[in-house]
Amino acid sequence: MAEAHQAVGFRPSLTSDGAEVELSAPVLQEIYLSGLRSWKRHLARFWNDFLTGVFPASPLSWLFLFSAIQLAWFLQLDPSLGLMEKIEELLPDWGGQHHRLRGVLAAALFASCLWGALIFTLHVALRLLLSYHGWLLEPHGAMSSPTKTWLVCEGQSPAQALRGPTSLCPSLWDPVHLSLVSTPPPGSSPPFSGCQPHSLCRFDWWEEFVYLRSRHSLMVNSNYYMMDFLYVTPTPVQAARAGNAVHALLLYRHRLNRQEILPTLLMGMRPLCSAQYEKIFNTTRIPGIQKDHIRHLRDSRHVAVFHRGRFYRVGTHSQSGLLSPRALEQQFQRILDDPSPACPQEEHLAALTAAPRDVWAQVRSSLKTQAEDTLEAVEGAAFFVSLDSEPAGLTREDPAATLDAYAHALLAGGGGGWFDKSFTLIVFSNGKLGLSVEHSWADCPISGHMWEFTLATECFQLGYSADGHCKGHPDPSLPQPQRLHWDLPEKIHLSISLALRGAKTLSGNVDCHVFPFSHFGKSFIKRCHLSSDSFIQMALQLAHFRDRGQFCLTYESTMTRLFLEGRTETVRSCTREACNFVRAMEDKEKTEPQRRAMFRLAVEKHQALLKAAMSGQGVDRHLFALYIVSQFLHLQSPFLDQVHSEQWQLATSQIPVQQTHLFDVHNYPDYVSSGGGFGPADDHGYGVSYIFMGDDTITFHISSKKSSTKTDSHRLGQHIEDALLDVACLFQEGPRPKLRCRGLQEEDSGHRHGSLPCHTGGSRAPTKSTNL
Repeated sequence: MAEAHQAVGFRPSLTSDGAEVELSAPVLQEIYLSGLRSWKRHLARFWNDFLTGVFPASPLSWLFLFSAIQLAWFLQLDPSLGLMEKIEELLPDWGGQHHRLRGVLAAALFASCLWGALIFTLHVALRLLLSYHGWLLEPHGAMSSPTKTWLVCEGQSPAQALRGPTSLCPSLWDPVHLSLVSTPPPGSSPPFSGCQPHSLCRFDWWEEFVYLRSRHSLMVNSNYYMMDFLYVTPTPVQAARAGNAVHALLLYRHRLNRQEILPTLLMGMRPLCSAQYEKIFNTTRIPGIQKDHIRHLRDSRHVAVFHRGRFYRVGTHSQSGLLSPRALEQQFQRILDDPSPACPQEEHLAALTAAPRDVWAQVRSSLKTQAEDTLEAVEGAAFFVSLDSEPAGLTREDPAATLDAYAHALLAGGGGGWFDKSFTLIVFSNGKLGLSVEHSWADCPISGHMWEFTLATECFQLGYSADGHCKGHPDPSLPQPQRLHWDLPEKIHLSISLALRGAKTLSGNVDCHVFPFSHFGKSFIKRCHLSSDSFIQMALQLAHFRDRGQFCLTYESTMTRLFLEGRTETVRSCTREACNFVRAMEDKEKTEPQRRAMFRLAVEKHQALLKAAMSGQGVDRHLFALYIVSQFLHLQSPFLDQVHSEQWQLATSQIPVQQTHLFDVHNYPDYVSSGGGFGPADDHGYGVSYIFMGDDTITFHISSKKSSTKTDSHRLGQHIEDALLDVACLFQEGPRPKLRCRGLQEEDSGHRHGSLPCHTGGSRAPTKSTNL
């Protein structure tokens, strides 16, 4: 289907009899080339599927086995124990002169059967090997005999070629027990004691019931954003940055189509499932009255572009292949230079994708009737590009405020991005980039992997000329970008106005705050022999308690991609051990050794919960599935009802850096992605994400609702900074660097010198030199 839309020059001519297709020689040639490209792509995919299917063997191994059998037969040895003779008897009799050919065919058939049996045995062995998760639960510094044996086998098998084991059916007794040891919110009823163990297999309901059945706006409630480099912008030329970025994204898609993206390895040895990568490109979430659905195309050879209220279709390929970055820059510059105005209501049409899903579904039905081809050009694009008319990013004049505005523009800019697309590439007028990502098709590590490749490729490999333009030369023979026109009926105008008003209200209610914490980073935490993620999570518990004066259920997302088609599980970070540590930090009678001991207990508990969640022994996904079953069967469960109604007032997530080899953080520390963020999960809660930028910086992204009198993103940011420094001061003895501590004593003890900078409070604006 998608190839038919890529034929340049294919134009329908409307007559009184309907649509009459004008076919010319160039059109027929393009159709032929489109079909040829499709067959080449299918053959390449078939060959890759074959190589993957026979792994860890290879076609050469079959040839070796066949040659060995022929050699043994020549030496009058029968390795088949008579099977080849029986196979030869079953073959047709082509005469005496073909007796030797029958022998060769019999040997080939026997070799193929033996080869297939050996491959099947290896597949079973590898799946059993990869289904072992005991190594995750091993205490630090200790290793059991099964794990040692597993490591030896793992080292001998190239496990990275497998996507992962099949579904897991754990006992639900452990998840229920884990849910009971998680600290409940104040005032909740006592834990249930009548729970009985069950068993549960993998369900595929998470995508449907959490995402596709939600009727809320995607903006803020579901989508998330990814930021550009924090301190540098490779070029201030908007069209050039867009050209390189789009070209890099399409290079990533090309590698993905050819199955050249290597699976991510956990701890360098265990492959994670790659199923979510399939829907990165050519994907749109189609709204429905009761439930949305995801539409994924095999291919798309254009991007949809939005600029100053106008929509365009920009082809990404020519007859010779993918357009060069300079050619793409030329096309984007043509759009920027187009003086034509937007049509009435066209400027705010994209706000409909930010409306409640049932409302947008009804309007889309009318829109599809009136402007089906234009809607198809947008929804059938590889992805959506928004050329913003405003600058964004860090500035010297007001770094803190401009960084917050940058995050807000990506998360809740409203009216510009097409929120239904799998992702929207936003290019600001000063060359700054960003992503707005729809959440239902995949989780953040997937888009993060693509974004890391994009930033590294467009900056380090493609590069820019001295005047800021893409390298290469323009192509004057390229046709102009196609302006898309919407035939908007009058009844849709009111819907657009209402959707725009709702989007502005939702956008204006979001309080975003981003700050890089540069006092210390991952390297210091590692020197303390602590988990970086657990360190941050315990500091967040301390910061939130100081902000709200109470504990709350805390949601930390972790991946379950050790399993086929795994997505996420929840780590409930607010444990009893974490609460004990926080109380100790606020108790002036507690000594530093006592606080440090409680902190280590809290970290160990968090690590145990994290490993359990990753290995399929978490809490919430199992309870979620049981709740869905209870609803289907009309069974009342007070326990499940309570779990389902819990409010996550602190939602947290770490943005992983997955391709460190693409960035030189030692020589170019500013050329590192600054992560991204998401909206709060509760109207009176916070959304907090963080990323370790190199070894010495942690960037935090905080969001909350301005309508809540209980939350303030900037206030929580100050508490996070204080909490991090207070926790770090617990580990200052011995050779570790000295810190100036706040909050642990009634008065400061003066400046202490070391490799970590002293905490002075006040603004959290970046102190690094800014290259804009």
